[in-house]
Amino acid sequence: MITINNIFGQHCARFRIVLMVLLVGIVSACGDGNNEASNQPILIKFPHVTAPGTPKGLTADHFKAVVEERLAGRVTVEVYPSGQLMNDDDSIDALAFGEVQMIAVSLSKLDRLTKRYQVFDLPFLFPDLDAAERFQAGPARDTLLTAMVESGLRGLAFWHNGMKQFGGPLAMTSPEAADGLKFRIMESDVLQEQILQMGGNPQKMAFGEVYQALQTGAVDAQENTWANIYSSKFFEVQEYLTESNHGYLGYLVAVNETFWQGLPADIRAELEQIVAEVSAWGNAQAKDVNDGALANIVASGRSEIAQLSDAQYQVWAEKMRPVWDKFAADIGADMIEAAQAAGRP
Repeated sequence: MITINNIFGQHCARFRIVLMVLLVGIVSACGDGNNEASNQPILIKFPHVTAPGTPKGLTADHFKAVVEERLAGRVTVEVYPSGQLMNDDDSIDALAFGEVQMIAVSLSKLDRLTKRYQVFDLPFLFPDLDAAERFQAGPARDTLLTAMVESGLRGLAFWHNGMKQFGGPLAMTSPEAADGLKFRIMESDVLQEQILQMGGNPQKMAFGEVYQALQTGAVDAQENTWANIYSSKFFEVQEYLTESNHGYLGYLVAVNETFWQGLPADIRAELEQIVAEVSAWGNAQAKDVNDGALANIVASGRSEIAQLSDAQYQVWAEKMRPVWDKFAADIGADMIEAAQAAGRP
């Protein structure tokens, strides 16, 4: 069983996280989460790593606005975008320890807590955002949202970013184009295997380090959504971008379990309703945000955009199928089958 101690053992940065939290004047919320007895509003600290104009950034800010309107004087939300407070890995630890109360972390980051979430990283599994959303709303939803409760994290919702595209020194119209390239990836065993299957060299790296690594040649290539490629200016340092739609990038909105269960029942119920409404609002924005980002990249003229034909897409999908086979036992055949079914409306 994975426990908080497991999390602590994997990351030695706890002391550094505590210092960061103290520096911004935040008091730990490891207790029951109820500050109303002292007439102080309940504080929800919400760090994330993307820019305010991305799908996650927009949705996090909308969550803050709705909470502070409907629970005025009772709940306050502090949103820290762009990795201002901590990165994704540190935020998972901080949430488990109760140093922050809410995160919206990349699904790829959660495979150290449960292998079930590796399903989201399987390449060429979800053809589009609609398929991913059908899967997240289906029978697997409750299993996924409660998979990490024993580790101190409770999932509340899934937020979309978009479909991932390849960027590199040449067009990725075939797997052979990736041969020998150094690819930046998130901390994910599935993504690592994906790059190895392509013949590339995977380099696990924090999101905030990617632009400089591309600029200096520390890595050659990356995969991300149009929204992230534009907001983080990766297109400025990538000669080619390939519209591959080869993977899904989304986030789990999670809360600290002790904090959540310690909330007054009426506040918890209202927050659940707000999360549901805000998630629907944000997910509806994701496609438009990514389409707008792509249009801005094209207008900049800084990168050449390549597209996969149907035949090229199928070649890629067949090349990546061994990645599914390698992780099927850990993920569960039922989970993969449910995801495949969601792609066939």
